Amino acid sequence: MAQTDSQSSTFPEIVELNVGGQVYVTRLETLTAAPNSLLWTKFTQSSPGDLPKDGKGRFFFDRDGFLFRYILDYLRDSELFLPEYFKERRRLQKEADFFRLPELSRRLSTVSKDGSYTEDSGEPEDAELTSPVTSSSSCSDRTLRSPGANAGYITIGYRGSYTIGRDIQADAKFRRVARITVCSKISLAKEVFGETLNESRDPDRPPDKYTARYYLKYNFLEQAFDRLAEAGFHMVACNSTGTCSYGSNDPGEDKLWTSYTEYVFSR
Repeated sequence: MAQTDSQSSTFPEIVELNVGGQVYVTRLETLTAAPNSLLWTKFTQSSPGDLPKDGKGRFFFDRDGFLFRYILDYLRDSELFLPEYFKERRRLQKEADFFRLPELSRRLSTVSKDGSYTEDSGEPEDAELTSPVTSSSSCSDRTLRSPGANAGYITIGYRGSYTIGRDIQADAKFRRVARITVCSKISLAKEVFGETLNESRDPDRPPDKYTARYYLKYNFLEQAFDRLAEAGFHMVACNSTGTCSYGSNDPGEDKLWTSYTEYVFSR
């Protein structure tokens, strides 16, 4: 009878990883390209059954899934190429340290602002984006991090649903928010929401461009509104649309309403 991956003592040639919720598929030789690194140790000194897995059998690492792609790129080519306006250098260096890649960590400490590698850059490191709620910096400091972001608009959108029973006074579900989207200039979105902004659907965009594909890592509208208020934004407009459907063809069944709402903020 054939052994499963968890029972086998060897790793497959093609390996599936779940890194912080992001799925990667790569070759075993890529993961073991850097001797004595954490991945080399895990995939040469252990057996598949020793490593934690997610519900679908992928090897799981509880790290930053979005930055891991740069770790893989480095393992493939032993070179470092970062996009223009890359603002996650310190975090990527922390990931390099975790995965025990000292050469990558050294290069990150000397990478120039435009993302190219220089041996003796000597340039000051860019300030990390911080949340206006937790940062003690002034508004002028935030302006330095986001050039040209003094004024502008941010649109917050969400889809929600609620159910109204035959007794219209009793609603079973109200405003269940699946995802809060952010539409604005890149620099504005990063200034206001900082680390709570999920950029996975539109990564590596320069700060002077616009996006409608960002969303927040939480689903509390009030939390988003608090951040906007702290950054000096005021709501200037809002709109909403909704549709109604029945759970079945029986008119006596509960009505399910779905809606899409947008709030426009200005500063």
